[in-house]
Amino acid sequence: MDNSTTATDLWDRSSSVFGTQPHPSIWLIAVTGVVALAAVVPHGVWRITRNAVTIAHEGGHALVALLSGRRLDGIRLHSDTSGLTVSRGRPTGIGMVLTAAAGYTAPSLLGLGGAYLLAAGHITALLWGAVALLAAMLVMIRNAYGVLTVVLTGAAFVLVSWLTGPAVQAAFAYGVVWFLLLGGVRPPFELGSKRRHGGARDSDADQLARLTNLPAAVWLGLFHVVTLCCLSGGGRWLLGL
Repeated sequence: MDNSTTATDLWDRSSSVFGTQPHPSIWLIAVTGVVALAAVVPHGVWRITRNAVTIAHEGGHALVALLSGRRLDGIRLHSDTSGLTVSRGRPTGIGMVLTAAAGYTAPSLLGLGGAYLLAAGHITALLWGAVALLAAMLVMIRNAYGVLTVVLTGAAFVLVSWLTGPAVQAAFAYGVVWFLLLGGVRPPFELGSKRRHGGARDSDADQLARLTNLPAAVWLGLFHVVTLCCLSGGGRWLLGL
């Protein structure tokens, strides 16, 4: 392969990032939704797939911390699917409140944004945008397991984006967005169950309660509202309703 052919191939690929791609059939969209649901509902599967939701959760904390002017010290992802994002700044105030509130809402909001991009036909842009976000997050990971999970997740996006055709890319992109929308709904329910049984007393909802003097149940309710509304709105976009 000569240099001109390589340059042309790279130009075509880079141009497609900013272009639009045709929508897949409604049957493929529905099937990817069912597959995503199967990755969220069974407990045994969820113990593995929840790692991806944790990446989005901690990434949400990190992004909002930076946007609110806080200093990000690092992110840790653990094998039990928990995570920790450490930032420095004022211990109170709107920046801290927004940072604490971002975790449980981030997967669903990312899914909603992804659904908007897919509805507009920007399949390739979504895939490469995810790669860019994961690469930025990787810089702030501070433990080996976290590096492994982010690298493997990013590698999956790169391989699909670079080596597969439009049909596979579309199926992968729709599956990822469905997973974020559906997977974002489950953690607030899990948190509510833990709190009813006396656990998770230092959760994001409890930290928000201390910051705002609003009961943790109010913040938990907000998490439910955001995640369910994102699922409803994002699902309609994906299905073209």
